[in-house]
Amino acid sequence: MDAAHPRTTAPVANPRYLDRAVALAVDSVARAGGPFGAVVVTADGRVVEGNNRVTQDNDPTAHAEVTAIRRACAEIGSFDLSGATLYSSCEPCPMCLASALWARVDAVYFAADRHDAASAGFDDAAFYDFFTADPADRVMRVVHTRTPDAVAPFDAWRVLESRIEY
Repeated sequence: MDAAHPRTTAPVANPRYLDRAVALAVDSVARAGGPFGAVVVTADGRVVEGNNRVTQDNDPTAHAEVTAIRRACAEIGSFDLSGATLYSSCEPCPMCLASALWARVDAVYFAADRHDAASAGFDDAAFYDFFTADPADRVMRVVHTRTPDAVAPFDAWRVLESRIEY
């Protein structure tokens, strides 16, 4: 965390919201979605829900947590969810955790863990392993290929007086 986004004391988990996230996950399965649900409680107390929509939307990023974060941001009219708490039916994957970090969520609570998900066929181990693996051994190539104008977007950003910091 930096000075602009200091670490806060995490709120105490509210079992009601964890139970709701689990109920959303069960409901998602009944509606041909993935078995994941999430609830964001914003700093001002708004409750925003999301379920896994990967197969319905053909969107691999439409995890329950990301869906709830997107909806919460739209609800409050900001990309900054400082003061919010994310409740998830299951341990968030690296993408969902990164989304919560980008949104400045204060705390994340989850019911089932990644091992429970793996036993149902949702094994995120390869994603966790990706970040610690030697680049030569990764399942997907990620290659830094510098171009002459590689930093031009950042130069333009630095001088843009109307930029919105995030």
